[in-house]
Amino acid sequence: MPDQGGPYGAPSRPADDATLLIRHGESEWNKLNLFTGWTDVELTDTGREEAAAGGRALKEAGFDFDVCYTSRLKRAIHTLNIVLGQMDREWLPVIKSWKLNERHYGALQGLNKADAAAEHGDEQVLIWRRSFDICPPALEPNDARDPHTQEQYRDVAPDQLPYTECLKDTIARAWPYFEDEIRPQMLAGKRVLIAAHGNSLRSLVMKLEHLTPEEILKVNIPTGVPLVYTFDTDFNVLDKRYIGDPATIAAKIDAVANQAKRTSSPNPNPTRGAARPRCDVTPPIRRSAPCSTISNNTLAPDAPVVTEA
Repeated sequence: MPDQGGPYGAPSRPADDATLLIRHGESEWNKLNLFTGWTDVELTDTGREEAAAGGRALKEAGFDFDVCYTSRLKRAIHTLNIVLGQMDREWLPVIKSWKLNERHYGALQGLNKADAAAEHGDEQVLIWRRSFDICPPALEPNDARDPHTQEQYRDVAPDQLPYTECLKDTIARAWPYFEDEIRPQMLAGKRVLIAAHGNSLRSLVMKLEHLTPEEILKVNIPTGVPLVYTFDTDFNVLDKRYIGDPATIAAKIDAVANQAKRTSSPNPNPTRGAARPRCDVTPPIRRSAPCSTISNNTLAPDAPVVTEA
């Protein structure tokens, strides 16, 4: 196995079988502290520079790819375009799938997070953001934010599109897509680049690293920083590391963690005693309903907020 460097530094040379994940750069709604989800917002100037820096780091480290995947949301698409531009690889094939979209935040989308807390209470909003299997309130049909009415999903069966999602739901669409579409490319020897979102990437990370629901809630993926995995022949992770300046990457990870701490509730177990909403895609509901349960859905007391993109 080639020298891969440390977890926060660029390798001396890339592995030929590396697969790379990159979260989109800062978006306009990230900057405004709004719930974004499937809302199709642009990158900020900072986000575009983050993507460019990621592309430069990959080129300097000697990475190359054969096929790329991204979501149908422009902040991820444009991040990928910028990365490929920096690498002089804009001609690479790019496959776009809604199954790599960010988690759908339902009726919270477009709300300022502080305003949502004022309307619903800090504890309830924290549950919606922090839980593995509890959904925010669902959209009503034909809401302007309803993906069933949006052109970019006109080829998707209506019963597959959500009105709201929890992280568990995001995993339920992103991981099978990876298994069915992306993994075969990797097994065929293709070098894969995936540009997506905090929660769709977290879905892949959870499965690739065999993390528990409690463990994945502690994973913070910084914006615009390439994350590379190498695997053995049985698809076990041999190595995982970020590519770029170590100090910059560490600061970005700390910033995500600190954001979670700033919005955390003083209640060490906010799900206790709360109603458990259900993550239905149909039929839609105005308020939350019980979610399908998992074997252990109690959050670790110090688990950070699942930060949304």
